[in-house]
Amino acid sequence: MPSGLVALALGGFGIGLTEFLIAGLLPQVASSLAVSEAAAGWLISGYALSVAVGAIALTAATARLPRKNVLIGLVALFVIGNLLSALAPSYPVMLLGRVVAALCHGSFFGIGSLVARSLVAPDRKSRAVAVMFAGLTVANVLGVPFGALVGERWGWRAAFWAVTAIGVLALAGIVALVPGRPPTVEGHPGPVPPSALRAQVRAFRSGQVWLTLAATALGYGGMFGAFSYIAYTFTEVGGFSPADVAWLLMVYGVGLAVGNLIGGRAADGDRDRALVLSLLGLTVTLAVFGLLATSATASVVLVFLMGLFGFAGVPGLITRVTDFARGAALAASANVSASNVGNALGAWLGGLAITAGLGYTSPLYVGAGIVLISTLVMAVAAKQARSPGRRTDRPR
Repeated sequence: MPSGLVALALGGFGIGLTEFLIAGLLPQVASSLAVSEAAAGWLISGYALSVAVGAIALTAATARLPRKNVLIGLVALFVIGNLLSALAPSYPVMLLGRVVAALCHGSFFGIGSLVARSLVAPDRKSRAVAVMFAGLTVANVLGVPFGALVGERWGWRAAFWAVTAIGVLALAGIVALVPGRPPTVEGHPGPVPPSALRAQVRAFRSGQVWLTLAATALGYGGMFGAFSYIAYTFTEVGGFSPADVAWLLMVYGVGLAVGNLIGGRAADGDRDRALVLSLLGLTVTLAVFGLLATSATASVVLVFLMGLFGFAGVPGLITRVTDFARGAALAASANVSASNVGNALGAWLGGLAITAGLGYTSPLYVGAGIVLISTLVMAVAAKQARSPGRRTDRPR
């Protein structure tokens, strides 16, 4: 794997930390800036909404620019956002910093995935994307404990200073290690060069693009619909203490990291088969988790499998949507937006199930149902893609 992937992974790690560490810092931030817990919560939800908007808006606005230059600009925006958060004298400035940092999130992973796959031969493109996303999965494991540890010892601002420093390192790495033009690999034509917005929008004429985006939204929605309430499942059903939740979430994060790497390798073989199996595995895992949530041992195993199957499809879904979109960066970023829309949908439906009195295992069953629909969508997409009569809807 080329060194440029290390720089992209470091950028993904920094962006992931920004997203996750705030959860462990909310009480400190709320107290320091004299706001309520509900207002502090907008530092999380405002970030998520900004990711969904920024993924499309910034990718569209930079459609004609060289991708390396765009990545440099996005990481610079990330550094500025975290710097604002570290220095914030008031809550509005803090929220502004979170929004600015979030705007780069979706476009970085969308455009970065295209750059990552351009650095390797075609039979390694999903693994290259998995390497870039490895930074995000590691951040998922370390984000909350990192924020809590640094915040406890040196204050919440120190955590944002640390992430700002990581952003500066990632920026330097991208400048030095990511080539301005993709290398020429025998048998690999490289990605489509940056093009006008109209040309990128045309990529959405492909039915396969929409089916893949739907599978992404539903797959993420099911997993995060269950994950959003997993702490209640652990403590209210599984009998774990609140102090146990942190290490259980780390088990989940390790599953994410392992699933990401396994999924990248599998997708470089038979991608559609790997995607269907990963989604089916997640469906079964969530359903079984709901049945066995009272068992502490089963909960540990199943939360690991939940992370493994939940992230095993990520590299394949991204390379699939960009293949059928013929390398359009807008489609890659739309995939990130779709995942965030799915997160919001799943969390909402899981919350409705709990409110209806169905118990703290109900989000697991709701999640299993949503992912089952995603599995069916992916199976239909795979069947259509194999159909010899659909010659106008082929990947690049």
